[in-house]
Amino acid sequence: MSSESALRIVVTGATGNVGTSVVRLLSEDPEVGSLLGLARRTPEWSPPKTDWAAVDLASAQADLVSLFEGASAVVHLAWAFQPTHDPAVTWRTNVLGSIRVFEAVAAAQVPTLVHASSVGAYSPGPKNHAVDESWPTHGWPDAAYCREKAYLERALDAFDRTHPEVRVVRMRPAFLFKRESASEQRRIFGGRFLPGPLARPELLPFLPDIPGLRVQALHTDDAATAYRLALKSDVRGAFNLAAEPPVDADLLSEVLGTTRRVRLPRTAARSAIAAAWGLHLLPASPHLFDAVLRLPLMDCTRARTELGWRPERTAPEVLEEFLQGLQRGEGAETEPLRGRKVG
Repeated sequence: MSSESALRIVVTGATGNVGTSVVRLLSEDPEVGSLLGLARRTPEWSPPKTDWAAVDLASAQADLVSLFEGASAVVHLAWAFQPTHDPAVTWRTNVLGSIRVFEAVAAAQVPTLVHASSVGAYSPGPKNHAVDESWPTHGWPDAAYCREKAYLERALDAFDRTHPEVRVVRMRPAFLFKRESASEQRRIFGGRFLPGPLARPELLPFLPDIPGLRVQALHTDDAATAYRLALKSDVRGAFNLAAEPPVDADLLSEVLGTTRRVRLPRTAARSAIAAAWGLHLLPASPHLFDAVLRLPLMDCTRARTELGWRPERTAPEVLEEFLQGLQRGEGAETEPLRGRKVG
């Protein structure tokens, strides 16, 4: 492929869980000529064909148009999960920052935008069968994460109507895990001082069995494969991404080798999370817990048929790898994914 026809891709949030997998995969693709990774802090990591630029999407002064000019596509992955006690801060980064990205894509005449939506954008749905991409995306309004993801779905609806010349793809993955993201996700959801070795099965006195807790998981590298396929395919619209089987108490018991399960009412579990969150001992909010209990299971037929995508790892394999990463304090050569073993 000539240098003129090689793809030039810009990736926001390029140093995070999904960003590192997307950048790594695209840097190895012969059809990609160059990558520009955007992050608040540029890393020491130097994958092939990749340059870095320090950008804070929360800042209205960020000159995104000049960074996007000449790009074949923008992959928008940047997202802030914290502070959960101050949703105005995450709104500025996640919603207002994303809208700046969308506007800059149009101003720079970038032909393709691939946006990281989420299962969290979906309205409450069934746990006994899967829904396709036509399920409503109004989120769970009490959870900031879902509220922001759903708001951006509406923003993209308007963007699609106003800018039909831009091919917009929305990825809606399940919960994403990999070994290198274990330390980051422990800090985001469990707190930076939660010991990773507590994830060892032999240290768990019992496994809480919470009614309605049935979700889907996916390896981050498998999600990155779907992003690459979407960049190189003439597709538009939303794609559900998840591995099989769904994660529930039975599967967790199998993965952890824990035979003792204790039925824990939703109210008791939520009260414990709310108390810890209210005391700033736990970053994950009870509002997100409420949302997780209501998330639908996703049907991934469209990704299989139109992208030719299939995850290489099952949900149990994803969880086993992630738990090993937790125990060992695994990480990567970027600031968000920096490894740290506690305990």
